[in-house]
Amino acid sequence: MNIRQDIVADFWPREAGRPVEWRIEPGLVAYPDALAVMEARAEAIRAGAAPEMVWLVEHPPLYTAGTSAQPQDLVQPDRFPVFAAGRGGEYTYHGPGQRVAYVMLDLKRRREDVRLFVASLEEWIIRTLARFNVRGERREDRVGVWVVRPDRPPVLGRPAEDKIAAIGIRLRKWVSFHGIAINVEPDLAHYGGIVPCGISEHGVTSLVDLGLPATMADLDVALKAAFEEVFGPLS
Repeated sequence: MNIRQDIVADFWPREAGRPVEWRIEPGLVAYPDALAVMEARAEAIRAGAAPEMVWLVEHPPLYTAGTSAQPQDLVQPDRFPVFAAGRGGEYTYHGPGQRVAYVMLDLKRRREDVRLFVASLEEWIIRTLARFNVRGERREDRVGVWVVRPDRPPVLGRPAEDKIAAIGIRLRKWVSFHGIAINVEPDLAHYGGIVPCGISEHGVTSLVDLGLPATMADLDVALKAAFEEVFGPLS
């Protein structure tokens, strides 16, 4: 699904309010600590006590299980810690070299439309990747953002492709939390302990794996600019 500019703009706040806070966390953040921060911030947003926030973090190596995770997709359960995430989706990996952006937005101030919200997150990722001359694509039958790999043989009669970014969200009283993850330079071998998002016929990639010497700081600059295009002003 392609999003026209007018539809993207329609997701911006309908009423005046504080800009979204943009926060970059140094170091590695333990996953339980991240969950606690998101829970508290989402509650404060609902109560009108804090502005919306995008929180950029990195985690130590770990796997998370979404609400649709299948036990057989955890191939190596003892490889890294496994956490129940409470978000939608299946198993995914987080670790150093991957930028996780936790998105805490009040959809009551925007549009109470889950499908549009997910599509807008995809659009945010696609516009971010375009700043590195990477063509990210959405798939109707798979959540996330994908890149075609013409350097590899076709898979099941279709061009080979890899996942470069994952999306997993949760809404509580129309405030979002969890968010997106984009691979900059993680250890891609760490994905071997799971079937990522339940999809075995395609692989995973990163900006560096695609031959782009990008840094986390480079990605953060691109993420910020693309976010403002899709969702509106940041503080």
